Amino acid sequence: MAEPTDDSRDIEKLYEYGEKLNEAKDKSQNQKDYEGIIAAANGSVKAKQLAAQLIPKFFKYFPELSEQALDQHLYLCEDEELGVRVQAIRGLPLFCKDTPEHLAKIVDILGQLLIAGDNVERDAVHKALMSLLRQDVKTSLTALFKHIGSTDDRNAEDLSAWESIREKVLCFIRDKVFPLKAELLKPKDEMERHITNLVKQNLQDVTAAEFKLFMDFLKSLSLFGQNAPVERIQELVEIIEGQADLDAQFNVSDGDHIDRFISCLQMAIPFFMRGASSSKFFNYLAKQIIPVFDKLPEERKLDLLKSLAECSLYAKPQDSRQLLPSVVQLLKKYMVRRKIEEINFTCIECLLYAFHHLAHKTPNATNSLCGYKIVTGQPSDRLGEDFSEQFKDFTERLSTIEELAKAMNKKLTQGMAEHNKAMAAAKTEDEKEVIKKQRQNATAGLRSCNNILAMTQPLHGKAPSFIGDQKISLSWKEVTKAAVTSGAGAAGQKRTATATNGSGTNATKKGRAGGLPNQLLNRAFEGLNDTRSGGRGRGWRGRGPRGRGRSYR
Repeated sequence: MAEPTDDSRDIEKLYEYGEKLNEAKDKSQNQKDYEGIIAAANGSVKAKQLAAQLIPKFFKYFPELSEQALDQHLYLCEDEELGVRVQAIRGLPLFCKDTPEHLAKIVDILGQLLIAGDNVERDAVHKALMSLLRQDVKTSLTALFKHIGSTDDRNAEDLSAWESIREKVLCFIRDKVFPLKAELLKPKDEMERHITNLVKQNLQDVTAAEFKLFMDFLKSLSLFGQNAPVERIQELVEIIEGQADLDAQFNVSDGDHIDRFISCLQMAIPFFMRGASSSKFFNYLAKQIIPVFDKLPEERKLDLLKSLAECSLYAKPQDSRQLLPSVVQLLKKYMVRRKIEEINFTCIECLLYAFHHLAHKTPNATNSLCGYKIVTGQPSDRLGEDFSEQFKDFTERLSTIEELAKAMNKKLTQGMAEHNKAMAAAKTEDEKEVIKKQRQNATAGLRSCNNILAMTQPLHGKAPSFIGDQKISLSWKEVTKAAVTSGAGAAGQKRTATATNGSGTNATKKGRAGGLPNQLLNRAFEGLNDTRSGGRGRGWRGRGPRGRGRSYR
């Protein structure tokens, strides 16, 4: 009869240790057996797999061996054999079943094991983490979020490995935790507040995509739902303000900061709509950014103006009064007094839209800026002063822009007919795609010109009425049925109708737009169909003490 191998003897011993412990009424008296199980974890592959089942099973009975047992089990989690690693990972939640004081450490270990390359191993890690989340979601989430924080306490050697773990933990939270928030976050109010605090504590060093992920999750919570009080919505805005670095001095050469500011401003707009204050953003615009507007890169100027236009609806009167002088100055920069061929209609549309909405909140502020005679009964009306030169200058600029917009409208209308003919003649899909893009640009250009004409028309009188609602649909925004209807109404007005059908006498008399090359048309409506507008889709580098230096441009 063949002699039993060392392997089989180790297995027999393990089964013997396990049987003794199972049968013992006071298992703590069988310490030698448990020590034998721990020692056997250094044996063959089969012995390691069996030990990986037995070590956590009897762990709670031998607290004096807890450190030794846990360390040995962690060696099994890093074993060369996949089967051993998977068995050891599956046993990790059992360490916490009756000894919850180890849960945070086990979750931390599982978070590090998320970088596993094998699908079976990674699936075991996911299941183990979900088991612990269901056991104690508060402690588990706290431990997981420690992998997301700043690089402050990481040395250079650890940084690469930490980055890999951090990325995997983020993916796990995004794919496994967030979708199950209704099941996991109980009691709801307490746990939604806890995870909100965890998110707020770990935003020091995030990219744009990561920040958007967290903000999308937070606004999906009942804590910030449709019935949430304004104070809670303001809390979300304060998180965004912190990410926008509104307490920092603006450096015009820091493209990352302007990207972050525009992205954050866009992200905050839905919360302004729900009553949160926009004052801090407007104050930063007025004091830090607009004074150096001319030094910004051209493509960021347009993004900034689009964001300004979109959030101008939600400015408070005091913010409007502070920002209006700067907006009027920019309007004068773009609304030239003499007719020129190269002009950016999209920027003018942005500024006119912002001007109307800001002026609607504080109409008499325009008396000194534009020479109007709006009476509110307040000393700030300044009716006794002569601002006739300002009125003449402003209305002349309005008239010039109207003529240029009408001429451009005619050019674009003629171009639409040419695009239709070209589309009918196109033979390849590539040709059709190019023509389709040109037609979309022309359509958006027509909307931009019509918007300009609809907004300049009310501004010629001494006491104009400013547009304070959303009847003007900005040309780069998706057209809703309501917006189309109101746009048609605007087009039915005398000035705009002339622009729409391209029959304005100024356009035919000067004929300036008739020979504009395509590149000038592109410049005139730069960014109308640019998906990057308002900073969307961009990212910023990490802002921790050293920062991860990542950017999503």
